[in-house]
Amino acid sequence: MNGANRGRITIVVNGPYRVEGDVPLANQHIVTNSEGESLEWREGDAVPHAEEYALCRCGRSGSKPFCDGTHEKVRFDGAETASRAPYRTQAGRIEGPTMVLDDAEELCAFARFCDPHGRVWNLVGDTDDPRARALVEHEAGHCPAGRLVATDRTTGKVLEPHLDPSLGLVQDTARRVSGPIWVRGGIPVVGADGVAYEVRNRVTLCRCGASRNKPLCDGSHAAIGFRDGSEKT
Repeated sequence: MNGANRGRITIVVNGPYRVEGDVPLANQHIVTNSEGESLEWREGDAVPHAEEYALCRCGRSGSKPFCDGTHEKVRFDGAETASRAPYRTQAGRIEGPTMVLDDAEELCAFARFCDPHGRVWNLVGDTDDPRARALVEHEAGHCPAGRLVATDRTTGKVLEPHLDPSLGLVQDTARRVSGPIWVRGGIPVVGADGVAYEVRNRVTLCRCGASRNKPLCDGSHAAIGFRDGSEKT
């Protein structure tokens, strides 16, 4: 899929995410070390799909990750409460010697790439050390929600990873839960009211139905033990 055809996600009122544009869909596993710290991503099985498909948003479908209409039976309340404000106005800023770290805490999807090696918020203060600098770029860039964004202070360049337009179904093996839909590569997301959210390289959408920051993930999947039945992938 090229940049001119990134696909599109439209949220249905109290219903699923409608995905257009033959957007690739695959499981994405969080790889941890022996202490359970998140280190890398591993792509799992691709999920066969039609050119247009609907992904479950209530967490109750019997055909996950796809919608089977269960949201109507359970009277799912999918009211969108997430801010439409641009990321830069939501994020706080931590300045280090060679890097700046922006952090919009409300976007946290509980992937925990920010925790190893002393935590990214502490590491940014040591970015005159090449090792600390590399860790900040790595940990911020691996945050699936885009909560964390690292920038080079000298050039002003935002250090974003290259992500092709695609959707990932996050699998958190260490916590034995299934996480959000990882929207990658600048795919537009349009609310049920027809108003688009800010287009970003990394966004996570709730698929357990429990987020209090819908449509965005707030980590509630971990609290409720959400599992999508894909443990074998």
